[in-house]
Amino acid sequence: MIYWLEPGAEFPDVSTACGRSTATPGLLAASRQLDTATLLRAYAGGIFPWFSANQPVLWWSPDPRTVLRTADFRMHRSFRKKLRLFRALAGCEVRIDTAFAEVIQSCAERPRPGQAGTWIGPQMQRAYIELHRAGYAHSVETWIDGQLVGGLYFVAMGCAVFGESMFSGNSGASRIALAALVGLCRHHDIELIDCQQDTPHLALLGARAMARSDFCRHIRAARQREAPLWEFRPVYWNHLDS
Repeated sequence: MIYWLEPGAEFPDVSTACGRSTATPGLLAASRQLDTATLLRAYAGGIFPWFSANQPVLWWSPDPRTVLRTADFRMHRSFRKKLRLFRALAGCEVRIDTAFAEVIQSCAERPRPGQAGTWIGPQMQRAYIELHRAGYAHSVETWIDGQLVGGLYFVAMGCAVFGESMFSGNSGASRIALAALVGLCRHHDIELIDCQQDTPHLALLGARAMARSDFCRHIRAARQREAPLWEFRPVYWNHLDS
C-alpha cells in the first residue's frame, strides 16, 4: 500500500519508498494536493512529484538518485564549437527568470531527450508557476534575436538545485541553458544539480548515480547555505573554458 498524504501532513521516511525490485521503484506517497508548502517539504526531503493525467499526485524518492556534479559536466567538441559561436554573436544571450511560464509550457510541449511524453500537465504547470512566484523555481532561457529558442527550469532552496525539465526549439539551445546553469553553479561553489532520474542523454552530459542517503545529506547541508542571486552574467562562461 502506498502512503496517502493528507493536506499538511509530513511525508513518510524516504526509506519506505518502493524498492528497485518493484514495478514502481522510488514511489513513496500519493496525494491530491500540489501546493507550494507541500512542494517545499518534498524537495527538502529529497522527494519530487511525477504523475500522469488521471492519476493522483505521485511522490517519488528513488535510490539511487541521478545527479550531475557540476565538475563532471561534459561538453563534447561539437558543442564547444556551438557554444563559442553563440557567445560571439550579437543577439544571442542567456536570461534567467524572464519567461518562466513560457519555458514550462514549452517543456510540456517538447519533452526532453530520452522521454516519450510529458508529465507536465496543467496542474503541474500551475503549481510550479506559483513556486516561481514564491521565489523557489527559476528558468534559464536561451534567446536569439529576441526569440526564446530553448531553456530549462529548476527548483532551488538555498544552494540545493533540483533540475526539472528542458526544451529546445533550436539545435543545442537547451544544452546552452544547462551550460549556463553549470557555469553559474561553479561560480557560486554549487557542487551538484539533481537530475531525478537516469536517461541516456543525461549520462552523456556527465550525470551519475548517487546513493539516496548521500543525496539527502547533501540537500540538508546545501539548502542551509545562502542562495546566490539567480541571474546570469557573461563572466560565468569562464568557468566552462578549462
